[in-house]
Amino acid sequence: MRTAWAKQRTAVFGAVVVLVTAGMTAYALSAIAENDRRTSKATDATTTSMTRVEQGPRILFRHTGRDADYGHVGAVSLSDPGGARALTDLSCDRVHARAGSVSCLATERGVVSRYRATDLATSSPGKAWREVDGIDLPGLPSRTRISPDGKLVSSTVFVNGDSYMVSGFSTRTVIRRIGGASYGNLEKFRLVIDGRRVAPVDRNIWGVTFADDDRTFYATVATGGRTYLARGDLAARSLTTVADHVECPSLSPDGTRIAFKEAVDDGTRWTPAVLDLATGERTVLTGETHSIDDQIEWLDDDTVLYGLAREDEPVSDVWALDTSATATPRVLIPEASSPAVLP
Repeated sequence: MRTAWAKQRTAVFGAVVVLVTAGMTAYALSAIAENDRRTSKATDATTTSMTRVEQGPRILFRHTGRDADYGHVGAVSLSDPGGARALTDLSCDRVHARAGSVSCLATERGVVSRYRATDLATSSPGKAWREVDGIDLPGLPSRTRISPDGKLVSSTVFVNGDSYMVSGFSTRTVIRRIGGASYGNLEKFRLVIDGRRVAPVDRNIWGVTFADDDRTFYATVATGGRTYLARGDLAARSLTTVADHVECPSLSPDGTRIAFKEAVDDGTRWTPAVLDLATGERTVLTGETHSIDDQIEWLDDDTVLYGLAREDEPVSDVWALDTSATATPRVLIPEASSPAVLP
């Protein structure tokens, strides 16, 4: 009797396995087909939409919606930033763009993750982006910026292992000519702090922003527990401090002011602020009460943009804030980060 029951149980089990396997196979095939249909539909819509969006002024950004396009680069019309967005198949951790050039810092995940900076370009609005240059990165992507003429690009990453670090991360920042030579690690540049040439082993440099003369840039220099705004000269391979307590600078479109994040409340949070380069006057934008850990982007001469994560959600939004001291911030692009304005 046990043998007969065993045979019957084996037969029943085998039938269940066949049914479950068939069901799973059918579901998988259905899911694949549905995904292909959605991908094809999304690709068609994106191509048409991107062509339309790129015909005029726009904002490029990184999509942060909780969907299959998370991390993909998108664009919205500058005249309707909260409206319909176009999404591409380019995935980045950080992105920036200027004058037909795009910089994408990305993590290539695997058993051992790799990091890469890719430079892309387009010959004219609406045309496909093509890869023109790229380098492997020595650490986790943090910041990237392209010069106004689209010829220079900077990248900053977090690294570990520096001998002076007891714990945590330090940075590596390089500037390159897109499709050309690299100026190398900015820590190798001659450094002048408060009028005196120095060579501290603990220096860290990050957050490059470019002027429009193909030579001048600004960056944060940190050493000895202090942060400085430094003016860089690519031809002279030098960095000279011009102000202190400045992080992640961003030069205004007219070249007269620096937007940045300033540490407040004993360094427990950052608030957006603006520095007048001619007078040294600072305006702290107290209307923003959240901690802003981002490199600010200028929307125009009077408004700045930055990414801000939502509370208790893996989603961020791009906010806009007038540069008057007590202005109230507002969401400009929902489910977005890393904005780049292309007027």
